[in-house]
Amino acid sequence: MRRSTEMQGARSPALQLLLLSCCVCAAAGYPFKAPLDLDVTPRITVLSSGLQGCRRFQSSAVNYSTMLLEADSERLYVGARGAVFALNASDISASSALTIEWEASPEQKRQCLLKGKDNKTECFNHIRFLQRFNSTHLYMCGTHAYKPLCAYIDEERFVMSSQLEEGREKCPYGPTTGYTALIIDQEMYTASQYEFRSFPDIRRNSPSPTLKTEDAPTRWLNEADFVGSALVRESLGSSTGDDDKIYFFFTERSQEQTTTYSHSRVARVARVCKGDRGGRLTLQKRWTSFLKARLMCSLPEYDFHFNMLRSVFVMRGHMPQDTLFYGIFGLEWKNVKASAVCRFSLSEVQEAFQGPYMENQDADSKWKEYTGKIPDPRPGTCITDALRARGINVSTSLPDDALNFVRRHPLMSQQVQPSDRRPLLFRRTTDYTHMAVHMIQGLDGQKYHVLYMGTDEGWLHKAVEVEGQLHIIEELQLFEEPQPVSNLLISAKQMSVYVGSPSGVLQLPLSNCRRYTSCYDCIFARDPHCAWNGAQCVDIMSHANRSTLIQDIQHGSRGCENTQDDVVQRSRSVRVGDDVLLQCELSSNLATPLWTLDGSELQGYGLNSGFRTGTDGLLIIEARQDQSGMYTCYAVENNIKVAIVTYNVTIRLDLPPPPPVEPTEDPYDLFTTLPAPTEHPSSERPLPPPPAPLLPHSELLSPRNMEAMYLSLITILGGLCVVLTVVLVYVGFCLRVGNRGKYSLRAAAAAYPNIKKHNRNKKQHRSSSHMELKTISSHCNGNGICNGISKQHNGDIQDGGFLQIVPGEAHPSPNKESPPPAPPLPPTPQLPSPECDFPNGLSATLPSVLRRMNGNSYVLLRQSDSENTSPLCYSFAEELNRILEKRKHTQLLPRPDESSV
Repeated sequence: MRRSTEMQGARSPALQLLLLSCCVCAAAGYPFKAPLDLDVTPRITVLSSGLQGCRRFQSSAVNYSTMLLEADSERLYVGARGAVFALNASDISASSALTIEWEASPEQKRQCLLKGKDNKTECFNHIRFLQRFNSTHLYMCGTHAYKPLCAYIDEERFVMSSQLEEGREKCPYGPTTGYTALIIDQEMYTASQYEFRSFPDIRRNSPSPTLKTEDAPTRWLNEADFVGSALVRESLGSSTGDDDKIYFFFTERSQEQTTTYSHSRVARVARVCKGDRGGRLTLQKRWTSFLKARLMCSLPEYDFHFNMLRSVFVMRGHMPQDTLFYGIFGLEWKNVKASAVCRFSLSEVQEAFQGPYMENQDADSKWKEYTGKIPDPRPGTCITDALRARGINVSTSLPDDALNFVRRHPLMSQQVQPSDRRPLLFRRTTDYTHMAVHMIQGLDGQKYHVLYMGTDEGWLHKAVEVEGQLHIIEELQLFEEPQPVSNLLISAKQMSVYVGSPSGVLQLPLSNCRRYTSCYDCIFARDPHCAWNGAQCVDIMSHANRSTLIQDIQHGSRGCENTQDDVVQRSRSVRVGDDVLLQCELSSNLATPLWTLDGSELQGYGLNSGFRTGTDGLLIIEARQDQSGMYTCYAVENNIKVAIVTYNVTIRLDLPPPPPVEPTEDPYDLFTTLPAPTEHPSSERPLPPPPAPLLPHSELLSPRNMEAMYLSLITILGGLCVVLTVVLVYVGFCLRVGNRGKYSLRAAAAAYPNIKKHNRNKKQHRSSSHMELKTISSHCNGNGICNGISKQHNGDIQDGGFLQIVPGEAHPSPNKESPPPAPPLPPTPQLPSPECDFPNGLSATLPSVLRRMNGNSYVLLRQSDSENTSPLCYSFAEELNRILEKRKHTQLLPRPDESSV
């Protein structure tokens, strides 16, 4: 279906609002349901500790991102940072690995640092290109600390050539810049942003003539980020004598910007003809066959587009027209994880390049579909037999009007739609990074495409395509520490998949059928590599006679009706009133548990049913004797029930009670240590203690009496608040009338750096933090006016007439269980007062605490009691100190607030 950007710009406000709503939903975690259940859950989850047949290769190098598999020589070449390795493809962990070290020189690293680059990641030689050049040599290029170089490798001796070549137009400068390259018939085609300030470019570097894309008046590439390229030999079997073509895949800034909402970046496919030699005058040393089109991967029901292309895999068929392109797409928002997999056919791509063009009259106007006359021969086409009959044998013979048209119209109007106009797979919370596809024929005679997809967190998903949708067979955790998958290769000969990562290379078998232990487990997996032979799940590639094997990829449910699997049988004997957990572990993430009692399905799991069900099993709450019987757990998958485990549960009244639990000897231990539980001979788990006896019914607990008690309690608390208010008013009066001193927290603020230094030892601070209360005498003149100006002498702070709160120094206590008490304060002079005033102006009714304003903790400030105070004042202070003695070890505030005194 053709869809022009002009039509997109004509969206109604309602559709625009729907689109905006979808975007908001996406950013919030995609609460909507994907059509056709595209958000697939992997059936089996295998952790790294459970991987079977896994082989690893690691060295002192890092960033194993470039790989080349030579099936004939059974070698796997790996390019890393500062080194190239030749591994045994049958076993990469073998000791026969060959190494070429190629590090950047210290001087080059120093120059890289002077350019402002990172000396931990960028100022090294990252191998970005490694491919076969001819029958005897390989060719590789590296960033070489932001000064790219290239070199040949003698395959037989595995040594690097001594003469290096300039690589600034063949290799990008940075290790993460988007890049793709091919060597075709000893000609090198590359696509990247080569230099820091250069524009992205598609080039043929050698041999002469070198070609590149155009920058003016219409820039053909706009901030392009390349992810892949492929050669399709369309000349094979061509009835028109068409040329081979090279396809490039990338994401770039959109040129179809309109006044309505539009993505700022879009996925593209571009193509050039292999035989292109540029124009004679117009487009000299430029491509004459460059065209590009948009790749669409979206959910049509929501007008939701996955516009970031991350990786591409080319699946070649028996004929060029059978070529398929698999792409991994993501979202433009970096903080939202989601991936989609779309598949495109070569015929869809060719149809887009045969469709109408887009045009842009000036830089400020929007692109729209071109409706004028198209020159002849058609701009952007390769040389065909029809052109050769007209005397146009090479691109330099093309007329100028056709070349000028290509120069201004590189973009096609028709978009390339995926198969079935929708993604094969949509995954929330997952970012796929690379993909490889393997084709295998199933027992039903059909050919299935098996996809291996690596994630940014080091997982490998294996999926099979069935009728336009993907079924994820399993997910494998490749690394204990999350790290992205940087490359994937498949060897049908070795039946292995190779995974490149920042830390090393992994080799895994294409399948592990022994993981499935029963017939239904093998069938439910729907793995084209696996089938049931009557006794176990086996790999079909290892069996020449497949007539007795059972496999069902289309439905994943047929073939095991006449087989019987062993069911685990257990017995449980418990006491009435106990809670009983019957465990049932399901290996499949797609299966749901179903429980039966004596053959009848348990109906309902409400609050009054006595049962609870979960992912770990069935819980019988306060077991009754009538709940005895045979419990069976079934795994329901693909509408088929498979028995997993049975429990013969007996609930009795005469089971002996468990041994009594004795508390520890420490009466102050709040967390009483209990003895280890002992397993009863007739039960699989320890029995709980008998329930506490019920309290006798009392009239005091009636609702009316309880209401009266609450009202009384509220009245008492209100009275206490009134008394406390009177006390605080009285204290304020004493402070104003007495005029014997003032509060100051300036000294504490000045000592705050000591508190910060002290806080570095959290444990020590918790055990011995305290504050010290100092009283400094007032300096008053003869008129009774006190001098409150603070002075500082020899580092000591003196404040006339001020009560200072000074943070005390904390010292580690040898006894961790009981920290030492705070040191007593120095005695103060005794001044008798009829109103029970302390010498420093504090009233006896003032609580001697510093209250924490932002919490419920208090810090006790110890004070000495006067000998001449009245018994009433003394008893109040003594009682208050006794009550607050329990809080004296409360953690000290990092910095007291002046309002908390």
